[in-house]
This record gives sequence, C-alpha cells and structure tokens, in this order.
Amino acid sequence: MTAQFRNYLANPLETKAEGDDADPIKALEALGVTISAKFEGFAGELKKIGDRVDTEIAKRNRPGTETKGDEGDVERKAFTAFIRKGTAGLAADEFKSLRVSDDAAGGFLAPADFSAEVDKNLVQFSPIRNAARVGPTSAGSVVIPRRTGRPTGQWVGETEARTETASAYGQLEIPVDEMACYVDCSMRLLEDSAINIEAEVAFDIAEEFGRLEGAAFVSGNGVKKPLGFMSDTTVSSTVSGSAATIADANGQANGLIDLMYALHPFYRSRGVWLANGTTIAALRKLKDGQNNYIWQPSLQADQPATLLGRPVVEAPDMPDVGANNYPVIFGDFASAFRIYDRVGLSIIRDPYTQATVGNVRFHARKRVGARLVRPEAIRKLKVST
Repeated sequence: MTAQFRNYLANPLETKAEGDDADPIKALEALGVTISAKFEGFAGELKKIGDRVDTEIAKRNRPGTETKGDEGDVERKAFTAFIRKGTAGLAADEFKSLRVSDDAAGGFLAPADFSAEVDKNLVQFSPIRNAARVGPTSAGSVVIPRRTGRPTGQWVGETEARTETASAYGQLEIPVDEMACYVDCSMRLLEDSAINIEAEVAFDIAEEFGRLEGAAFVSGNGVKKPLGFMSDTTVSSTVSGSAATIADANGQANGLIDLMYALHPFYRSRGVWLANGTTIAALRKLKDGQNNYIWQPSLQADQPATLLGRPVVEAPDMPDVGANNYPVIFGDFASAFRIYDRVGLSIIRDPYTQATVGNVRFHARKRVGARLVRPEAIRKLKVST
C-alpha cells in the first residue's frame, strides 16, 4: 500500500499528489495492478512446486525403486541391502539394526514386516495354522497346565456321610523345535532392481517352511519336530462302516455322522473337517438317504465349503482313503492343537558355495513348537467295518 493511498484513506478530501492534484481512483487502480502482479508471481511459484512434487511421486512409484512404500525404515532398507549385497553393502547403523546376536554364523534378524509376510504365506502351505490356535513365545518350551481329573459328587441323604473329592492337575510341556531351509537366488535376480527381491525370498522360505510344518503338524513323530495330531495315540476314532471306503456298506455317510456327534456339543459347534484332496473328492460324492449330496459348496468368496454344516480344510499331508487308514479328522482344532512361534526369523547369506553356478544361497531358520493339548476336542474316522 503506497503512502499516497494511505493518506487518501485517512483524509480523502485533502490528499494531494506531489506537484499536482492526486487522483485517488488512479491510485487505487495502480495498487490493484501491483497486487495482481504479485499474485501472478505466487501462482507461478506454486505451479513450479506442484510440478516438482508430481515428478518426485512419479519417481517413487517407479518399479524397483527402494524409496517405495516404507523403505525409509532403517531395518527394511538395511535388510534389502543385505539381501542384495551382503554385509559389504551395510553401513554401521544398518549392520547394528539387523544383528541378532554375536554368533559366529552371522545370523541376521529379518524385519517384522518381512517375518509377517512369511507367516502370511505360511498359511497357504501349512493349512493347519488356519484351524489351530497360534501364538508367540520367547522361551525354549511352553508349559501348559491342564486338568487331569475333575471333582465327583453323589446324591446323599439328609444325614448321610459325604465323600471327599478334588480336582487333579498336571502340565503339558510343548518343546520349541527348530526348522531350517535354504533358498538359492541368482546373482542376476539380486542385481535387478526391478524385482521385489524381498517378496521372492519370503515366498520361497514360506513354501519350504510350510511343507515342513504341514507334515509335522499332521503326522510328526515328536523327534526334533512336533508330535502331529494323527500320531497322537490319545485321539479317539469312529469307524466308517466299510472296510475300504469312507462310506458305509450301503454307500451312506453314517460313519461321518457318528463321528461328528461323538464329540461334545461345544467342540462340535466349532469343528472343522480335515482331509486331503483325494479324500475330499470322495466326500463330495456322498449322498444322504434322500439322494442329496451332503457336501455344500461355498456360495461366498473366501468362505470354505461345508460338510454336514461344518467347514472343510484341505490338508495335503492327511492319509488317503484305504483299509485301516484315518483319512478324515473332525473337531475343534483351536481348542485341541497349539502352535507357538519362537520370536525371530534368522537369515544367513552365503555368496560362496553356489558362486560357480551364479547363485547366492540364503539359509533361513525358525523355531516353532506344536502339540495336541486337548485330545477330546477332535476325533478321527477309521476306514473299517
């Protein structure tokens, strides 16, 4: 605002220009031109800033750039550098962010989001995790108290002597076992920045760990691995009614119905069926007495099909249908089976042993414990008369 215009606002009738009469209208117009020019300058600067922001966003969204997503996190950036280049590609602060311990093997802790991605992919290959109860632990074993005997009472007369009773308690220890695997990545794959190498390594590790877990959770013998629920002799069974098939002698599913209703209602209402693909194909063909299929396909995405009203989970490691086999198991696995993941996923990068074929080997290890804690919550179907 010019001095002339300010004087005009204060004394509109007395304001004069230097040397001649001042025109307040012209002064106001001149001020408007000045302000417009300044706003145009501001608009130009804002446009330049907007263009720079758009360019930066485009760069960040370009495939293979390490600034995408949450790569700004120190651990994640360090892990990506470690996967691609090894410890030589790490700064001192990045090296510390990945260090698990001072062990000579050189294990490094994967970031939490990488471990979560592995766990998410594990479910695809280890379907028991979908049905069982899964939790973390930081100990070498998990001790679970359990009631082994319940109090008993009896009807008595008015003055009749009462008998003493008490509950009995014990405990079950679930050891945490170690599983390990390795995956080979080509040097070209590691050098190609357009590839999401973290996703590749996570998927490969999950595939191998899932294969190991799936077999152990179902039929593991308890030696350096979990004791699978199919190997646990405390699980009861119901016969199918036929010496060779899951249907009875009349081709009906009476054995499955008997199996389902042999469980306590609480477990039955939360139960799921487990069987492999071959057995599920046979289950889909079963009919009731009115010639209706007892299998009900899912009518909603991401929802499982049902058998006798309960979900079906495909477990590839379950036995096939055959004489004296146990191809189907039903029950409340969330109550019956526990899985405890030891905290941490350790990765060791080995650029030497496979260098002659152009590969870098990644050794991964994870500790997990699993055990059947409530055998009365599940029940097996035995192919037998």
